[in-house]
Amino acid sequence: MKLWEQYANITPSARKIHELLEERGEVIKNDHIAIRTFNDKRVNIEVLEKPFLNVGYEARGEYNFESKKLFARHYEHLTDKDAPRIFISELELEKCSPELQETVQGILNSCDADLFNNPELVLSGSVWNGNSQAVYKSLLDESEYAAWMYVYGFRVNHFTINTNALKEFKTLEELNHFLEESGWKLNASGGKIKGTPEQLLEQSSTLADLYLVDFEEGALEIPSCYYEFALRYPMANGELYQGFVASSADKIFESTDVKLQEIK
Repeated sequence: MKLWEQYANITPSARKIHELLEERGEVIKNDHIAIRTFNDKRVNIEVLEKPFLNVGYEARGEYNFESKKLFARHYEHLTDKDAPRIFISELELEKCSPELQETVQGILNSCDADLFNNPELVLSGSVWNGNSQAVYKSLLDESEYAAWMYVYGFRVNHFTINTNALKEFKTLEELNHFLEESGWKLNASGGKIKGTPEQLLEQSSTLADLYLVDFEEGALEIPSCYYEFALRYPMANGELYQGFVASSADKIFESTDVKLQEIK
């Protein structure tokens, strides 16, 4: 899968965790993938959702993250119940500072408009020239999300292991303990487990890998992507909950936050 290969190339921990669990006899199923963008009409959710709608997905839930100035929508496949959910978020530029808006507009304006019509835009990475440490750090001062987008662009931000499908690990606590014993660091913002059985969804995640980016001012290690783990609980009708919990997702977003990393 192109999306996985692109993601794993800058997130080697995900490939290693995947292989580690497979070696224990687990069959890994993907709960959902997440993609980031800006709400500019050239690249907003309505643009990035198209390839998924074309293969049978439909929008199911909407979410607002006021403190991070984000809006998101999740999608489920109409017929294939094993297909991963798709979670697409966008930065609400009008809620950001004039400086950030101007920077993002400049980034998008620097691109050939035809690039945004590419049906594989979601696989295109940073289609602009995102190699300035100065621009990265100026964006980072206001929005980690915008800074991440500047460097990494259009790609999957994280894959998510469907913990319900694992044989050996019945709870997220058990899986987290195994991962930490194996040397992986988890995102502890808001607790290592976000959500509760009462909310019908529990989530945890690794901290994003550090990836060496060759900026024009010199190389710098910055957070790339992370691996998430989700455990879903049955609703009153006995079917597993399919949506997301905004307060939990808000903390999961912070898995790429520089403040949680030891930047060298």
